[in-house]
Amino acid sequence: MRKTTGPSLSARDLHAPEAHDTAPAGIIDVGSRLRTLREARQLSIRALAEMSGLAVNTLSLIENGKTSPSVSTLQQIVVALGIPISTFFEAEQPRSRLVFLKTSQQQMTALTHGTLADLGAGMSQRRIEPLLITLEQGAGSGPQLIAHPGQEFILCLEGRVTYTVEGQRYELDPGDSLLFDSTMPHSWENTEELPARALLVLCP
Repeated sequence: MRKTTGPSLSARDLHAPEAHDTAPAGIIDVGSRLRTLREARQLSIRALAEMSGLAVNTLSLIENGKTSPSVSTLQQIVVALGIPISTFFEAEQPRSRLVFLKTSQQQMTALTHGTLADLGAGMSQRRIEPLLITLEQGAGSGPQLIAHPGQEFILCLEGRVTYTVEGQRYELDPGDSLLFDSTMPHSWENTEELPARALLVLCP
């Protein structure tokens, strides 16, 4: 995924990280956000489908709020649009060189059987994407293997997350971590009966 840069910073931006203390929390409407991003690039759904390798019907269902995307689907979309995955969380808010988020302020995107929260929302000129992912039983990145530029770091916080990287399985229990070149085809899932939570850091 390509790195994006934010607007220039004013003196107020540099000294006012508390601007995020009143940021609204909740679930991001990924469907309407996708429509906004697509239309801003003057792309039809069919054009985006061809660029991403996804079905027109799949994109239409997501945009109309009829279904939630899997992580692999979201990954295919952002690669096609040339944007970081954090773009789905971005709102019109001041940007800063320091971001402090309380748990209640985290903005989440609903995924298929889970959620994804951006822990770096509001950071200017960000070079990493720290994400908090929650997976219900049997949930994961989706049926398609993921591969994207950069490196990927995962730290299991609760439950168990099973990663498969180039055919090799890695079972992460709380405290276990994995760092790898994300151009290597990979996938992950919660194979346990209880929900799992993990810190996922993408480094383009």
